[in-house]
Amino acid sequence: MATKPGSIVHVELHSADPVKSKAFYGEVFGWKFQEFPELNYFMWKAPNDPAGGLMKVMEGRPPQVLNYILSRDIDVTSRQIAASGGVIIQPKMEIPGQGWWALFQEPGGTMMALYENLTRPRAAPRPKRAAKKAKRAGKKRK
Repeated sequence: MATKPGSIVHVELHSADPVKSKAFYGEVFGWKFQEFPELNYFMWKAPNDPAGGLMKVMEGRPPQVLNYILSRDIDVTSRQIAASGGVIIQPKMEIPGQGWWALFQEPGGTMMALYENLTRPRAAPRPKRAAKKAKRAGKKRK
């Protein structure tokens, strides 16, 4: 099933010591890590989705967990956030080869991120349409 917009699709850990954090999560929870040294970043995979990343905390910010929420269109969602009392902290930025992200703070103070795929997410096909399409395809083969 396709992931629906509004779902948390990535969890990023901002750590004061990523090497110690990596060892901890691997040892305690069995998470698997892939290092991207050119980005000073680790991708991690837990037993279930979502997966995530691990990086050194940004200067001037405390260690935190940053959840990424799937958006069909970051520009539209950013306007909705602002209209609902949220603040866009980091406007839409490209993640080369993957999509886009933006950082926001909701009215209660929680920081979250938006993520938009390079190809926009589509709704899953409706069962009736999929069944009709399969039936038509079967008739064409005969």
